Formats: sequence, C-alpha cells, structure tokens
Amino acid sequence: MSGFQGKKILFGVTGSIAAFKTAGWVHSLTKEDAMVTVVMTKAATRFVTDLTFSALSGNQVHVEMFATDPKQAMAHITLSADADIILIAPATAHTIARLAHGFADDLLSASVLAAPGKQVVLCPAMNSNMYAHRATQDNLNRLREYGYVIVEPDSGKLACGDEGPGRLPEWGRVRERLLYCLNRHDLQEHHVLITAGPTREDIDPARYLSNRSSGKMGYALARTARRRGANVTLVTGPVALEPPEGVEVVPVLSAREMFDAVMQLRDKVSVIVKAAAVADFRPAKCGDQKIKKAGAADHIDLVLNQDILAELGKSKTAGQFLVGFAAESENHLQEGTRKLKEKNLDLIVINDIAGENTGFDVDTNQVTLLDKDGSTSVPLLSKEETADRIWDRIVEILQKD
Repeated sequence: MSGFQGKKILFGVTGSIAAFKTAGWVHSLTKEDAMVTVVMTKAATRFVTDLTFSALSGNQVHVEMFATDPKQAMAHITLSADADIILIAPATAHTIARLAHGFADDLLSASVLAAPGKQVVLCPAMNSNMYAHRATQDNLNRLREYGYVIVEPDSGKLACGDEGPGRLPEWGRVRERLLYCLNRHDLQEHHVLITAGPTREDIDPARYLSNRSSGKMGYALARTARRRGANVTLVTGPVALEPPEGVEVVPVLSAREMFDAVMQLRDKVSVIVKAAAVADFRPAKCGDQKIKKAGAADHIDLVLNQDILAELGKSKTAGQFLVGFAAESENHLQEGTRKLKEKNLDLIVINDIAGENTGFDVDTNQVTLLDKDGSTSVPLLSKEETADRIWDRIVEILQKD
C-alpha cells in the first residue's frame, strides 16, 4: 500500500513555465493510487493543455468557473469539499495574492476559499525578484497564518535566465510534505533516534572492513517516523541515499564514531531504533600508509567494537523505548529471543538476510516483530511499508504501557 492510496487530491495548476513539471507529479500520484482532480487557471492552459492533465490523471480537468454543464454548476464548492488535501503547484505570485486576500474570481481560488479547514499545500514558483518582493513575502506570511503549508522554492537557474530562489521544488520534497500532512501524527510527542547503514573500519588509508548494508531500512524508518509527526535524528554510516526530508542527519564512518554519537544523544530521546549494521570487529592497528603486497602480513588482527545496543540496554532510562534489529541467516526466532532478553530490548525486528527479496540492498523486506508478548510476522512489503508496520507496533506498545 502507498501513503497516497485512495487519497483524493485536488491539484491546482497556475500560469507558470514550471507547470510542465507538475504533469509528472500528477502521473506519480496516480501511480501511487491517489485520486487526482486537476483544476487549472486559464493562464496555466497557455503552458500545458488540459488534455495532458486529463490523460495523466484519468479524470476531467476543470478550468471554467461557469461551466455550461449543469452538473458542474457548483464545482467551486464540490471539488474542494470532496478532497482530502489541496495542492497548488506551481503557485504564481498572482495566485498567492488572490488566496492571501480572499479573492474568488476564478475556479481555483473559489474552490480554496470554499474549503475552510482543508489542508492547502502551496509550491511557489516565479522569478527571484518577484518572489523576494515584500508584497509576495507578506502574502506568503499571511497564508502561513491562515494555516497554509508553504514548500519553499529551490534556488538555481530560472527559465528567464536569472539565478536565485524561485524554482519549483523537487517532487521528492513536496511528496514528503504531502505525506506528512495526510498522515496520522501518533509519534508527535516523541523524539526518535535511528541508526542506519554500515560502518567502515579502516585497515589503512586505502582499505577498510565493512558490510553489505545499504541503509535503506533505517532511512525508511526515519522518513515514516517524520511523516507520523516525530522529531527524528538519524545517525548514519556511509550510504548512497538522499537525506530524509525534515530529519536531522548525523553522519559517521566507524563503529566508534557511531557509538560516541549515539551516547551523546541517548538521553535526549524517547525512542531509539538501532537499525544500523555496525561492524562487530575492527583492525587492531590501522596503517598510516597504504600497506604494500611485498612484506605484508598474511592476516589482520581484529579487536571487538563496543556493542552499542547492549550499552543502550544497560543505560535505558524509565519510559525510554529501545528497538533492535537482528539480521539472521538461520535460527531466526531463537537468536531474536536471546538478543531481546540479553540486551534489555522492548522490541526486536528479525529479518532473514539470506532471502532473495529480504537481504541487503533490496527495496523489500519481510520481518518478524518480537517483544515480551510474542511474535508477529509481517509479510513481504516495501521497506517503507515495513517501517510503518514497525511504527504501528511501537505505538501500540507505547499506548498500552
């Protein structure tokens, strides 16, 4: 399931050259099973045709305030009344001014005005000077006071040739803001600490020991926790992933760096999820120079790293919730039960790293959730869906306790 599945989104498109980008957004939303209805201003139809958005959304596109079809006579009321959320992208300076001052002289502005209490997400896109003008900034501030969500524009080269703020924000950032607005905020009272990714243990300046972790599960946990209202801090080893929107990211390399970062943060958080694949061992010595083949030793002496999860279990404060991960290739429940007790965990997530679709560096996972009340098997899902199932169980236990 997608976070957009079954959600009704009223998508307003206004007269900006950036309008062509939002055609891809509509396509992405429909692929995630959202029900998208597009309302275009007349100026927007000068840049992209209504037929384009109709084909991509699978629904009629609305432009005229006074439609000849009698069924559409009250469209300015019914369109927004039926929506779960309203997204306006690109939002021009003119549309922003209309909304800020309560004008209802076209179908889009009238639909928004007729929907008090509906969440409205605006994505401004315009020339940098227009965006920076005091009138535009005053209008945006007024809309914030009204409760509108403003996704700040990106900076860069604009279609007019100028450089600066005013570019339509990237879809990934807007997508996260929409999911945040649509989600239940059952983690709003919590500061969550999540660890993710592998660690690297240096052998010399050119080589290191590591593991196959991609960090995808930990990053999915961070994104979904943020969508559910949590204040999220992510301590992450080296990965090839974009930082999650709205999440504080603390980058580290080695197990010792991760240990230090987690210990500095542990007393500030209420929930800790240790999803990182931390190296159990490191080389006893790290060479100052690259080790040459000639004359090199035929073995590397290893020493144990500190067990971050065990240390967190020993020092867990009253009311703090601790989650561990067990990546196992055999005896899954036995190993999970042992770690749950030995490390004083409230919940452990066990996954089979030997599975074709559940191991390292894949986008799906199949886990077992184990706590003091027993185990729950989660079916094969995307890592984001798996993360939400994990948060569901955490919230269930927190509310029970």
